[in-house]
Amino acid sequence: MAEFPPPSLQLLVQEVFGLLRARNETVSIAETAAGGLISSSLLSVPGASAIYKGGLTVYTLESRLAFAGWTQSDMENYHGPTPEIVAGMADHTRSTLVSTYALSESGTAGPTGGTTRNRTPGYVAVAVSSAQGRYTREVETGSDSRAENMVAFAGEALKLLRDVLVQSGTGVTGGTVL
Repeated sequence: MAEFPPPSLQLLVQEVFGLLRARNETVSIAETAAGGLISSSLLSVPGASAIYKGGLTVYTLESRLAFAGWTQSDMENYHGPTPEIVAGMADHTRSTLVSTYALSESGTAGPTGGTTRNRTPGYVAVAVSSAQGRYTREVETGSDSRAENMVAFAGEALKLLRDVLVQSGTGVTGGTVL
């Protein structure tokens, strides 16, 4: 078996787990293009049940309608992932699972995609929802490698959560509500 979680995620997972555990706080996850890597990486840590409230891989628009709080109007007006969309998924997930934080991501893993920025391979929007507000970040990896992007997307999401947890402000959208 290959090493799991991927080496690039191991330190981030330990940091996030340690911060949440020390504070008696919890997280829930709604992920799309990362395909469950965020949840499975967190769950690989012994004692994960103390910090993990649950997660969804809402890869299709239909699954978002069924599980992520989307409406038919959201589906009809969908033009690719945006910070606002992932922040809304994070808010819904946090509220539904009653967690301290919710982490959400949506992007285009590749190798194909569209022509708009948020549909090109390597684009991801990530968000954290908390009682203090919504925090978002957009990243472009510059790669069209599906597997590499999935791991990178999980990493970017975990980095944002870590940054919010330590309130470093590095790349965090000011901690203001969108």
